[in-house]
Amino acid sequence: MAEAGRSPEELKGVTLLGNKGVKYPHDYDPTLLETFVNKHQNRDYMVTFKCPEFTTLCPKTGQPDFGCIYINYIPDVRMVESKSLKLYLFSFREHGDFHEDVVNVILEDLAHLMEPKYIEVFGRFNPRGGISIYPFANWAKPDAGYEDMVTRRQFEQLSMHEQD
Repeated sequence: MAEAGRSPEELKGVTLLGNKGVKYPHDYDPTLLETFVNKHQNRDYMVTFKCPEFTTLCPKTGQPDFGCIYINYIPDVRMVESKSLKLYLFSFREHGDFHEDVVNVILEDLAHLMEPKYIEVFGRFNPRGGISIYPFANWAKPDAGYEDMVTRRQFEQLSMHEQD
């Protein structure tokens, strides 16, 4: 039988959730990310986040770029807390970087933070100059059983955009 609820000890590292005095960041800040323990480590399951209002700046022109960021992961021991993730993603708003870099930075920060069994980050950026950019990056923890999924999911992305 699954245990419901969280003890104060389990919530010790979660400081942003429920904190009304939180300040929104002005530049990229991975220290905003917080985790909590996965209480269902006995099974593999997927967690999906969608950030449809993601913004960042072009590193050359400073003009805003808009897109949707999708994050899918199979947790192991630690999971990312969603309000901290929201503030972290918001921290890219005034940050200048290319779409491909942003997706890889998000992947690296989350993989380092949680060490999930598998994680992927997909950016669906709005067209600029008549070109849409859809960067995809993924990673699997060694010996977690998902190494073959890394290559398979990369090539699946190619067929997902044929109708666009």
